Parts: sequence; C-alpha cells; structure tokens
Amino acid sequence: MNSFEFNKIAGAVLATALVVFGLNQAKSMIYHAEKPEKQGYAIEVAETGGGTGGGETTPTESLGTLLAKADPVKGQAQAKACLACHVFEKGGPNKTGPDLWDLVDRPIAAHEGFAYSDSMKEHASDKWTFENLNKFITNPKGFAPKTKMTFGGIKRDQARADLLAYLRTLSDSPKPFPAP
Repeated sequence: MNSFEFNKIAGAVLATALVVFGLNQAKSMIYHAEKPEKQGYAIEVAETGGGTGGGETTPTESLGTLLAKADPVKGQAQAKACLACHVFEKGGPNKTGPDLWDLVDRPIAAHEGFAYSDSMKEHASDKWTFENLNKFITNPKGFAPKTKMTFGGIKRDQARADLLAYLRTLSDSPKPFPAP
C-alpha cells in the first residue's frame, strides 16, 4: 500500500472522529439537562401495615367505603383473569379452582366436589365475608400459605373492591356490602 492510500484512510478516520465529537458538542449546546441531586427515579410505594405479617397493605379507605363506590362492570373485566381456573355460573363445574357462584358468605373450603389444600381447610370454620375475600384476593399466599392458588394477588384497593362488587352479583340473593 502506498502512502497516498494510507493518507486517505487516516484522513477518513480522523474526519469521522471529528464529526462525531463535533456533533456531540453541538448536541450539548442545544439540549441541556440538569443533573439531579440524587441519581435514580422516585417510586412511590404504598405503606405496609406494621406487623401484619402477610405483606398486606393498609387501605387508605375502609372496605365499606371502597365497595360503596365499586363498579361491578370493571370487576367483571378484572375477573376475566380468573376464568383460567374458575367458573362463575350457577352449578358450574369445578376446574383447577372451585366454582365461584354465590361465593360471598359461603363457608371457606366447603364447595362440593373440590379438593381444598390443608391450608384452606384450616379456615373452614370461617365464611367468605367481604373482609376475608379482600384479604385473600390481596395476597392468597398470605391468607393461606400453602394454598394451591398460584395467583399473585391484586394490590390496588379499588380494583379489589370492583372485583368483590362483581362477585357479589353472582348470586340469586346478593349479600349487602358492609357499612362505609
């Protein structure tokens, strides 16, 4: 290779470097961003209740207040995720999970023909009140640690209230909401 070819290649490399550094300097003159005092993004997280143990969040409003303004139509859209394991029809078959028709105020772990985990059977003396359903839907593993339900839970208070309002409609005689 002769010196003329080498000079052309070296000139092209230097010209490219000059353009790149020049554009970087021009960009700095046009776009100027202040450096933050602290690196990263601020993410707001709901406060957890002290000593609840199950990772449950303390709602900012009472369950009765949330249910009073709940929208069953939004809850029905929320419940589509449940259709993978549950049915919502009267006398419907059990799937991976039990049928959820007339769930509110039904005894826990008492649906005919479904094999509940031992963890759920420990709650058999209780009923699926709105409060118990709210705790379970928030964190199923926190409510019954060895439950078969693999769902991670719904963290947003109003989304849970909407779902509970929809579950309430799945009955011939819907149960009243708790007082706000």
